[in-house]
Amino acid sequence: MTESETARTTRMVSGLPAAAREVLWGTDWESLLHAYGPAGDIPVSLCGLVDEEPEVRAEALAALDMAVLHQGSVYSVTAPAALCVAAILDHPMGLSEHDGYFPWDDGPPRSLRAALLAWLGQVAESAAYGEDPVRDRHDWQWEPWHEGEHGEATADEIAALRACRDVRPALYEAAEPYLSSPDPHVREAAVGVVVSLLRAPGLAGRVPQAAAILRAQLGGAGTRRERAGVARALSLWGTDTSDLLADADPAVRVCAALGPAPVDRPRALSVLLDALRDPRTTDGWFPEPLAGLDGWFRFTVLRSALALASSFEEVAPVAMAIVATGGSLVDFERGPILHRAFPGGYDPARPLAPAQRDLLRVFVDADESTGAIGGNALWFRAAGLPENREGIAALL
Repeated sequence: MTESETARTTRMVSGLPAAAREVLWGTDWESLLHAYGPAGDIPVSLCGLVDEEPEVRAEALAALDMAVLHQGSVYSVTAPAALCVAAILDHPMGLSEHDGYFPWDDGPPRSLRAALLAWLGQVAESAAYGEDPVRDRHDWQWEPWHEGEHGEATADEIAALRACRDVRPALYEAAEPYLSSPDPHVREAAVGVVVSLLRAPGLAGRVPQAAAILRAQLGGAGTRRERAGVARALSLWGTDTSDLLADADPAVRVCAALGPAPVDRPRALSVLLDALRDPRTTDGWFPEPLAGLDGWFRFTVLRSALALASSFEEVAPVAMAIVATGGSLVDFERGPILHRAFPGGYDPARPLAPAQRDLLRVFVDADESTGAIGGNALWFRAAGLPENREGIAALL
């Protein structure tokens, strides 16, 4: 830091909570790295988060997004920066409105506290990457040819990832009080943080307490978005959401069915398949994605249905209808469906099952107008199948 930056940082640090001061003064920032090099500039950005000038706060938030957690990648600076952010959540400046920095920051107005919690949620998601390969396969962006890529990380990258995992208990302690915040945007952001954190093996013991807090909120008159977010959290944590599968709101029902092992599996699968029969309505439930989700909501619903089905036959009718639709997308719909139909890969020594044959026939029929086969070449290759219309037709 320059002399002026050091003086400014010293002045601002004096007004921070003790825990934040401890992180700022106790960390050798110059020895750490962010996306663009040495992290000696990060203390200034962290102090800027509570600056009285909105433009300074916006620039500081941008630094978190661009440098400290660049496109979801963690660095040696990410863990201490996250600890500092967690320590300033209750700073009075957290009530100020968050100003956008990037041209695409056009979401609903929200407080700085909500923005900081949302960023911590992204840190929690990145820290969980590669931790549970089975869970990763349920993510709507997972692709089979990327399986195991996280094992190719360098020693420094692995150390940065482990450091982010080590601070998760502290991040949870900071975020949990805001599950009951009077500000709905803060509550939603807090749920987003806690959803990711409590899926970590070492924090499973915190689930009952967090679930009780969220369950209490379901009895109120919350919005669809809030109730659905709570149902999703409870489901992903593996708690019993069978009562919510009968909720009057279809969005809540679907979110209650997204977990890995619902108590009432047949009913949960039925709820998901019903939503996939009317994907336009399903996508319209959340014009702005729920915390922790990107992309169209139907992508997440489809992956959950494919994972929940005990066999491809259970989802085949709905899956084939999706493939036959010209608007279905390669990597997020047609590809995952193909992968589920051939989970162990195509074996030429074994005859195709009726559902597999019917699915491939749909691909052939749809190929001319949608590129259903040629456009999905990587998925066909991953399934051990021919990558062109003629090769697939020959199997039929």
